[in-house]
Amino acid sequence: MIQEYEEMYKDVKQLLIKHAVDEEAKIVLAPMVARYSLMMNHLYEDLGLQSRTEMGKFMKQNFPTLAAQKPKEKLWKKYLYDCIGKVAPACATCDDQLTCFACQVKEISA
Repeated sequence: MIQEYEEMYKDVKQLLIKHAVDEEAKIVLAPMVARYSLMMNHLYEDLGLQSRTEMGKFMKQNFPTLAAQKPKEKLWKKYLYDCIGKVAPACATCDDQLTCFACQVKEISA
């Protein structure tokens, strides 16, 4: 399980680095966002942001090309893991699977 999480961390980090606006986003923010994406809350909560709107602004500022591609309805953690073709660890126990935008967990268990 730890090895699987490390692989997901590396994949998310690489995705973010590819879309980073500058060296700070590559070296500091991409690893931080990737690590927090493994946690069990909404990504904006684990990053200490106040809302999904604040999360969107943070991502647009630091990873603009990735932010431009994200569907409005999709949550950031879900989107990041969809981009790497995996299901986020938190999705397995999420109580919002029925309404989550194109939830892969829902699709996998169908």
